[in-house]
Amino acid sequence: MSLNRIGDLASLTGLSHLDDPLRRQLYEFVTECDGPVSREQAAAAASIGRTLAAYHLDKLAAAGLLTISYQRPAGRSGPGAGRPAKLYTRATQEMSVSVPPRDYELLAKLLVASVEQDASGAVRAAVNEAAAEAGRRAGGGAGGNVVGALRNCGYLPRAGDDGRITLRNCPFHLVAQDHREVVCGLNLRLVEGVIAGCGDPRAHAELEPHPDRCCVVVHKVTPPHAQLSPPQTSSPSETRSS
Repeated sequence: MSLNRIGDLASLTGLSHLDDPLRRQLYEFVTECDGPVSREQAAAAASIGRTLAAYHLDKLAAAGLLTISYQRPAGRSGPGAGRPAKLYTRATQEMSVSVPPRDYELLAKLLVASVEQDASGAVRAAVNEAAAEAGRRAGGGAGGNVVGALRNCGYLPRAGDDGRITLRNCPFHLVAQDHREVVCGLNLRLVEGVIAGCGDPRAHAELEPHPDRCCVVVHKVTPPHAQLSPPQTSSPSETRSS
């Protein structure tokens, strides 16, 4: 195996930390949380001791998979407040390894730039339709589960009690930074395709730009158990003849 870029080697080293089941469990717990996670919270989630959790969390942070911050508990400040707690969040830096070397990010940027330069709008329309079709296929293979389909697409969906789903990760983040209009529109069409593929008649997606998550949110998603419930019908024996 040949790696000819320092970034590839660093990414390979970082990703190798996720080969350990416990570290992967801790990493997934942190990434699923909306805010910073303490050592105590991570330890409780993994059913391990605080010291062991701290060891693995620090290893993940050293590998660039998590970031560290410090914060005092709410309501505590000034002398006697104690040391700030060490907190962990998902790192925004992306890691990828390609053997042999490939540059799909450059390809994506070239294609998006082509969309932006097409004055007729035909290329953008074709790209959006392709995104919608990809979403329909993803939704069709998820058994009607919108949240599951979005998770499979890499969006890290968070479902609220009101049926509103926020997408805490943009799978196309690096490209979106310089081509936000095109990529956000593509995200919207892809998510709309997922909803259509899942067959949820009430759910709908809309753009709601936010600096820390995907620009798309989904409203009025039907819970999977409700989607799969068969309609109530009367059996012949229950039908009263006149």
